[in-house]
Amino acid sequence: MTKTEILYSLILIASVFISSVSQVLLKKSALAPHDTIVKEYVNPRVITAYSMFVLATVMTIIAFKEIPLSWGTLLDSTGYIFVTVFGLIFFGEKLTPKKALALGIIIVGIIVYSL
Repeated sequence: MTKTEILYSLILIASVFISSVSQVLLKKSALAPHDTIVKEYVNPRVITAYSMFVLATVMTIIAFKEIPLSWGTLLDSTGYIFVTVFGLIFFGEKLTPKKALALGIIIVGIIVYSL
């Protein structure tokens, strides 16, 4: 793997991270009470989240200029790890044995594929 590929792989992972953060913002917004249906969709959390999705999309496009498409699926799977960790931190979700096993399989898959 060249330095350029490493750099663009990190850009793609950052894109997945940003996308995961925006999902947290959308869920936080969905859980909050809103006075009207308009305020449910037009509020700072939702606007920020969708802006972050746009940024993540641009970063993904940039990353795919230099890395093989086959790596995209692999690096995108890091989103499952980010979302699980954010669920534990921000929403008090439990890490069940099934979730832990699934995350372990994802991590092993990433390691095996990268070798």
